[in-house]
Amino acid sequence: MPKPRKDRVAKILEGLDKLYPNVTCELVHETPWQLLVATILSAQCTDKRVNMVTPGLFRKYPTIEDFANVSQEELAQDIRSTGFFNNKAKSIIGAAKKVLSDYKGEVPRNMEDLLTVPGAARKTANVVLGTAYGIASGVVVDTHVSRIANRLGLTSETDPVKIEKDLQRIIPKDRWVLFSHQVIHHGRQLCTARNPKCAECALEPICHAPDKTV
Repeated sequence: MPKPRKDRVAKILEGLDKLYPNVTCELVHETPWQLLVATILSAQCTDKRVNMVTPGLFRKYPTIEDFANVSQEELAQDIRSTGFFNNKAKSIIGAAKKVLSDYKGEVPRNMEDLLTVPGAARKTANVVLGTAYGIASGVVVDTHVSRIANRLGLTSETDPVKIEKDLQRIIPKDRWVLFSHQVIHHGRQLCTARNPKCAECALEPICHAPDKTV
């Protein structure tokens, strides 16, 4: 990486550390399986809404076997408020059956295996591996990361896979997990899609986004 680019990335990471020193995933969970379920539910839904649904859900279905055996219709009603509930119910039941049949009831600890689990696309797999297991398999690219990576000039891509590859090239691997959490928080709190709060942002001096508000 050219030195000016390297210096700029270092300043971005420093700014994120000042803003969000100890952040982690906001999805409430106790096990890797619970995190996988919560992450599947979080698609097109806020973490806040998911966290309202999951406590009752995990009380009703305390084991992976319980999820594997429930009917899709019943589970869909249990998660209805998260949206896209039929597809999510199908994915969760399929994930439970796959984890039980192929992985002895333990959510896989590597990207290749995790991607075979229904509902676990690359973004979901990165969340589970990074947060549940502390494994830096990649960078989580959601709408916030996509938007902010473009605003900060870290990528010019729009495809999540290509954005992730760009970020993996310039963000140190030991920062991938924390970087993802920090940027997602940044997108929710300051660098919002509409009317970003640039005046409150530690990154504002090195941000050249065309839609800045200062």
